[in-house]
Amino acid sequence: MPALTPDTIRTLTETLADLTDYLRENPDLDEALALVEPLLDEYTGLPVQFADTLRALARAVQEHPDVPRTAQGDLLVTELRTAAWEQADQHTLHYVLDDLRVLPADSVAGEPGCCWCR
Repeated sequence: MPALTPDTIRTLTETLADLTDYLRENPDLDEALALVEPLLDEYTGLPVQFADTLRALARAVQEHPDVPRTAQGDLLVTELRTAAWEQADQHTLHYVLDDLRVLPADSVAGEPGCCWCR
């Protein structure tokens, strides 16, 4: 695995910003969903990956020999782990993609309401 640098992570966040800008330009819905799909994958999407990243950071801080064992340090580690759980809970966003895919078909079929209101 190549060494990670702050620049490689900045590239990632810039790519996400580019995606956001693209989505604001009213793209084709099928293309937009295809671009977002990997980000919301139930097992490997951003919520799951970011949660894993936060847990790994908490572990790195907790196990680092130069970090003093204090109540403040324990609180910060707990906050990272809490944030990780909150992120992991967002893994269900992949269901929203499924519902969005059928939304245009529902409107064509003349079904009342939206897919998540039924």
